[in-house]
Amino acid sequence: MASLNVGNLGEYLREQRRAAQLSLRQLAEAAGVSNPYLSQIERGLRKPSAEVLQQVAKALRISAETLYVRAGILDEREQEELETRAVILADPSINERQKNVLLQIYDSFRRENGFVPEQDETDETPGVDETLKADARKDDNPHS
Repeated sequence: MASLNVGNLGEYLREQRRAAQLSLRQLAEAAGVSNPYLSQIERGLRKPSAEVLQQVAKALRISAETLYVRAGILDEREQEELETRAVILADPSINERQKNVLLQIYDSFRRENGFVPEQDETDETPGVDETLKADARKDDNPHS
């Protein structure tokens, strides 16, 4: 059986499994896949679905996006964007409104630099300016 073109996904998975001190059988069980199937993935004989990669990533406690990039499912730029968003959303030191404003600013800069298509005119998400103005009105009127 010839090796599929899945980058170095199998080798990377094997390294991560060994670093986690898991046997092939233990990882297969934790990820909910068969031992032979996982072995074939590690040897580059099978290309797993995004769902299987997510299960394996969860079992290894690593980023599923990293596996998606290695499998050719996700572009590295998309991975970086997703990771940036995840860090912002997970930050306990800022509230939900602040997270939303920060993400809007981030999107604005990405659009300005040509990484994100222009917002659809039908998009009803308030822009940064509208959000900041609404927040300023709330601050000015503490009884609202």
